[in-house]
Amino acid sequence: MNAPARAPAPVLDDYPYRLSDNVRFADLDPNNHVNNAVYSSYFETSRVLLMRDPACGLIAPGQSWVLARLDIHFRAELHWPGKIELGLGVTKIGRTSVTYSQVVFSEGKCMASAIATTVMVGLTNRQPTPIPPDVVDRFQPWMLRGLNAQ
Repeated sequence: MNAPARAPAPVLDDYPYRLSDNVRFADLDPNNHVNNAVYSSYFETSRVLLMRDPACGLIAPGQSWVLARLDIHFRAELHWPGKIELGLGVTKIGRTSVTYSQVVFSEGKCMASAIATTVMVGLTNRQPTPIPPDVVDRFQPWMLRGLNAQ
């Protein structure tokens, strides 16, 4: 039996939303590399900054986003000191949810990638609610590009 084909390696240019950050000394664990739990904070940073940017208009009045899934693929050790590039691209927009492909790059190498899904909920009832069509339209510039967009 043949092994399944590997997905193409992430390419930072495929991710339309990007920002830079620093590896902090506090991010390290006793093995002197960035602790695995810290990556969820890196991924959270890019999602939250995009979602809460009023210029993007990705939060409907009376609604909020909650994280429903985060699946991280650790690809290489990341060390301090260092700079990182965070990338995010939308891969799927559902009735109440949005799925993202996210990456952490350092010195041109993908250190970790993730698939994250957030669900739109009402602020008062905390139940999933349909994403308004105008918000769906405002997600279009953030769709993942390139070979990884499937």
